[in-house]
Amino acid sequence: MIRTTSLATGQRSLGDRDTVHPLFPPLTRGCPATSTGELAYPLEVVYDYDRVDRRLFDQEPGPDLARWAPLLPPLAAPTLGEGGTPLVELEGVFVKDESRNPTWSHKDRLTRVAVSAAVAAGAPGVVVASSGNHGASAAAYAARAGLPAIVLASAASPPAVQAFVRAYGARVLSVPVERRWPLLREIVDRLGYHPVSNQTVTHTGHPFGPEGYKTIAYELFLQLGAVPAAVFAPTGYAELLFGIWKGFTELRLLGLSEATPRMYACESAAGGPHAHALDTGAPAAIVETGPSAAYSILSGVGGHRGVLAVRESGGEAVRVSDDDLRAAQCDLARHGLWQELSGAAGLAAYRRLGRAFDGPVVCVATSSGFKDLGVGARTFPVTENPTLDDLR
Repeated sequence: MIRTTSLATGQRSLGDRDTVHPLFPPLTRGCPATSTGELAYPLEVVYDYDRVDRRLFDQEPGPDLARWAPLLPPLAAPTLGEGGTPLVELEGVFVKDESRNPTWSHKDRLTRVAVSAAVAAGAPGVVVASSGNHGASAAAYAARAGLPAIVLASAASPPAVQAFVRAYGARVLSVPVERRWPLLREIVDRLGYHPVSNQTVTHTGHPFGPEGYKTIAYELFLQLGAVPAAVFAPTGYAELLFGIWKGFTELRLLGLSEATPRMYACESAAGGPHAHALDTGAPAAIVETGPSAAYSILSGVGGHRGVLAVRESGGEAVRVSDDDLRAAQCDLARHGLWQELSGAAGLAAYRRLGRAFDGPVVCVATSSGFKDLGVGARTFPVTENPTLDDLR
């Protein structure tokens, strides 16, 4: 029998991997031993890899992250069928379509794990500061687990997305961006709600969250029958990028592969904190942001996770413009894949880089086009008494 319970043993600082803490409670404000007032170091979950049964990777990829339970923190929250998303070949690259998850984005993988931590900790509810995808996912998984949820949404987030979040019964507050994180910390401190998003000066997020994203690497390994040469991931706070990278490093650690892919952080040219950190040699960076319609990846606050994944993999950070994103979004749609503008960043960055690779290339597409700004606001003319000439 393959062991079906978690083999997680603790939390380790990414600022100093010799600094280890117990698995619980999740340290949602970064590593207390290695962080400073100006730089917060994230944590990752460590496992007893010697006890992992390699037959775990003989199974077919499919929905429900519990199939990977030994290599995840304890999954105390029920599933909504996350994971097992398709890999679509498109003109020389493969597109991993994460819009097929329960709330139509990659965030469902992170949220299943983070809400499980809230359930295991006995929290009275969960709270998240989110412009869209994360809020919808947290609201859905909290509802599935029977927990109340508070979502602090950006006042500029699409009304359709806010309606989507409210449909799950979450308490949604639209607040100015600068008030989201102070209010989130107050909710955590005074109400005891479990935070499933960032609270720190540079990004750390939930220490368990990126573990859910590792499962993308496991699925790609099984779907391709090999490790890809490169992975291009839309990057806001880089939890997705780091999680995929960690999954591939675990496959190598377990002796299932000899290589790991180069990881490419695909950031909005209007922000790009990870690109800035990599350019300057910093462990993390905060930058000013400009205007962009790609609100899901427009971030001025970076973290150490993305910097670590790019550096250790030999990859790069690639800045993409809104024009690059629109061209990639249109191309994906022509092939039957409707992605949010931010979700097309992987393909946009691959094309902007214009580099050949010795092996398969995967572009992660993160979210449904339903989540874009302005969706549903446009009206279309009605053709009265239509004829074939109208179609011509």
